[in-house]
Amino acid sequence: MSNESKVDIKSLNEAKLVQAMRLLNRIVSDASVPRNIRRAAIESLNMLQDKTLSPGVRAANAISILDEVGQDPNMPIHTRTMIWNIMAILSTIKD
Repeated sequence: MSNESKVDIKSLNEAKLVQAMRLLNRIVSDASVPRNIRRAAIESLNMLQDKTLSPGVRAANAISILDEVGQDPNMPIHTRTMIWNIMAILSTIKD
C-alpha cells in the first residue's frame, strides 16, 4: 500500500470518527434519552477519543458498548435509529 493511500485511509477514518462523535454528542445532550443510554453514549465518546488505541480498535470498542445498550426497550425510536447509524459508520473503520 502506498503512503498516499495510507494517509487517505487515515484521514477518512478520522472523519468517520468525528462524524460518530458528533452524533453521540447529540444523544448525550438530548433530555428525552434515558440516563443509562446517555451514559453509554458518553462511554462510547470516551472510547472514540482515546488516542492510545488505533482507530479500528476505538471503533470496535464503541460498537460493543452501543450494541449492548441498543437492545434497551426504553430507548426512544429516534435514538435507536441514531445509534444504528453510528454503528454503521463505525463498522466501516478498519486499521
